[in-house]
Amino acid sequence: MIGEHVIVGYTGESGGRDALALGAAITRVTGGDLTVATVYPPGSPGLAVEAQANLAHAAEELGPAPAEYLTFESRGSGRGLAVLAGRIRADLIVVGSAGGGQHGRIAIGATSDHLLHLSPEAVMVAPARYVPPEEPARLTLAYVHRPQCDAAVERVAQAALRLGVPLRLITFDLRTEDQGRLRDDLALAVRLAWESSGLEAESEVAEGHDLAAAMSGVEWLPGELLVCAASEDAQPHRVFLGELSMKLLRASSCPVTVLPRGFS
Repeated sequence: MIGEHVIVGYTGESGGRDALALGAAITRVTGGDLTVATVYPPGSPGLAVEAQANLAHAAEELGPAPAEYLTFESRGSGRGLAVLAGRIRADLIVVGSAGGGQHGRIAIGATSDHLLHLSPEAVMVAPARYVPPEEPARLTLAYVHRPQCDAAVERVAQAALRLGVPLRLITFDLRTEDQGRLRDDLALAVRLAWESSGLEAESEVAEGHDLAAAMSGVEWLPGELLVCAASEDAQPHRVFLGELSMKLLRASSCPVTVLPRGFS
């Protein structure tokens, strides 16, 4: 289950603080390790000092919660977080929304964009100004009938079982597919979840003329976590978010986790 070792990409801006709060909340639930990291460009002594100051602020915000604090030199913050995650064997990278985005929604910046297309570890993005609850309420997997999603059903079902929360499988009918076939595919996914975990997953078909409309017609609980599988175009053991999933992420009001291809 992801969350055994979480690395947070921290900045002194609001997105970094959102990511810190979310990463700390996850490790409180999983009992995993937490690493807080700030990435700075090479050849910039002033920014290296600023990175250390940022981590001092993060430690103040986090308080007595146990965490490791690291600065890391890299030409890009997304690349740096991905490399660092591999070195410390983190299994989840948490980042915040880019500045200037809508309150309660996810805006993709350069860091999250890099991670969502190349990260070797699962990536979670927090909506702007997100305040995590004490415990998660439900895991929802965005389901499409394809191998990556079928594999994700088993993994997310196991995670829901360990966390003691309900599992929901949701598929989106954008009025371009046969709804009967969509429901049949979803029923098979529910059966797969049961066979792999013993959990009886909820299932839902969300309808709308686009993903944003379909998402708005669905109930999202406080403490909901949305999970997406990597695109079939992803390299092995890499995250790659396709166009539709990217739209889903931008329409989400809850944190979104994207699993790398072949995640185990």
